[in-house]
Amino acid sequence: MRWPDLLGSAAANTRRARIRTGLTVVAVFIGACALTLTSGMGTGVNRYIDDTVAAFGDADALYVQKSQPLVELSAGAGPREYDPDTTRIRTGFGVSFEGLSPEDVDFLEELDGVASVKPMYAVSPTYLEAADGSRFQLSPGIPVDAVGLQMVAGGPPAADRDEIAVPDSWVADLGYASAAEAVGGEVVVVMTDLAERDREFPARISGVTQASLAGTSLNPIPSDSFNERLYAYQVGGGPQRVPESFAMATVTVEDMGRAAEIQARLEEREMLGLTVEDQLGMFRTVINAIVWILNACAVIALLAAGLGIVNTLLMSVQERTREIGLMKAMGMSGRAVFGLFSLEAVLIGLLGALLGAAAGVAGGSAVSGALAGGYLSGLPGLSLFAFEAGRVALIVLSVMGIAFLAGTIPAVRAARKDPIASLRHE
Repeated sequence: MRWPDLLGSAAANTRRARIRTGLTVVAVFIGACALTLTSGMGTGVNRYIDDTVAAFGDADALYVQKSQPLVELSAGAGPREYDPDTTRIRTGFGVSFEGLSPEDVDFLEELDGVASVKPMYAVSPTYLEAADGSRFQLSPGIPVDAVGLQMVAGGPPAADRDEIAVPDSWVADLGYASAAEAVGGEVVVVMTDLAERDREFPARISGVTQASLAGTSLNPIPSDSFNERLYAYQVGGGPQRVPESFAMATVTVEDMGRAAEIQARLEEREMLGLTVEDQLGMFRTVINAIVWILNACAVIALLAAGLGIVNTLLMSVQERTREIGLMKAMGMSGRAVFGLFSLEAVLIGLLGALLGAAAGVAGGSAVSGALAGGYLSGLPGLSLFAFEAGRVALIVLSVMGIAFLAGTIPAVRAARKDPIASLRHE
């Protein structure tokens, strides 16, 4: 018997006991739908985290700062002794924190394996003034890698211009009707020096940023040169020169395979160097763990569906004992009988898998769209469910494989039946 004939017979046989077959298909459908949804969730959330990583900074860089007591305490270490010679960043407002000194920057530049070092100043403006005269508190973000910023409109601030990128949530408060209208507008950053003298620094709005999980776009982001100008005025005007210090430094590494070695050298000098993955990798780990747990639940549902296939086909073998005997008496080989029942199992799996995957994709896409405009509106760019054709096809094939394995037990039993004994079966 040829395979096309076996396939036709298998399709006809699955329609004999419609209710029993239908219930088995429903069980497979539930497992396939659940597996499709969990896979889509993992893809969607990890894709968002990848975009966030790109927005946070350079994946081939270490973000270096002085080891802070809170960071060390969170790692289980004891308190550090007070050191009056520790470099502090002075803001001119009675606020200071430990920062990198020029000597620290020189040390970073001399490290083996470091391609470049970009120190960053910490700036504390007095306020920001919009074109209509409205004033707002301002905590500018540290200039980040312009390539990774997620923009709603416009572009990142140019490194050599007095420009600033503002968050999407600031657009309406600054007096603009839309993000596109804000691009090209002007704001004024007011700074106060150590002598309590105010000065206005006009800046062009280069673009509007989109909020991200990393938090890099929650505050206005100045250009490098503008940030340096603000800092220079902030620490000026006092009776004594304020020692130069930096909030952090971006260290570009030639080979990230040596990042651990460089991080160890930094610890010896009481500095902390973190990669983007160090800072955001925990999110990915947690999400992947949740997705794997959900996938395990979906696989358990599929295994239960596999038992349903076994039960359905065992009953079919029992009911068709005489038919099997007749087929073998007419010359049908045991291999062909095995193939017939295996194809029935695969068809049940295929039907349930296709329906389940289609329902998962349709339902997940609808839910993702609804959540994007509702509960998840605070995380622009996040698509909770994202489906890739390759992964969906792999799920369908996997379900068919489980169905085939489930069908082997009744198929082997049918193939081994003695034709004489089968024909005498009542």
